[in-house]
Amino acid sequence: MKLKKNDEVVIISGSEKGKTGFITKIDKKNNRVFVKDINKVVRHRKPSQQNTEGSIETKEASIHISNVALKSKESKKGSPVASKIGYKFEKDKKIRIDKKTGKEI
Repeated sequence: MKLKKNDEVVIISGSEKGKTGFITKIDKKNNRVFVKDINKVVRHRKPSQQNTEGSIETKEASIHISNVALKSKESKKGSPVASKIGYKFEKDKKIRIDKKTGKEI
């Protein structure tokens, strides 16, 4: 998986298309990511014996990894441009790079 926690990403498909945010959590088993303030869902909780009051909770739902792309640092203010991630090896380190510019991420 080429994306990591705290990467700034652009949503490239779905109802939130075009919005940007930071990755807060990654589910590698299911290939899904959680992006801060994106894909919010509402959960209604019924009252129970332990919780005597019902409640309405808003939380972030996951997005499939194929629906997000890393936001390019060179993008202009109004247009979020997605970039592809590549790797290069320096000595014993594996470094992520932006394929368009060749710069380190």
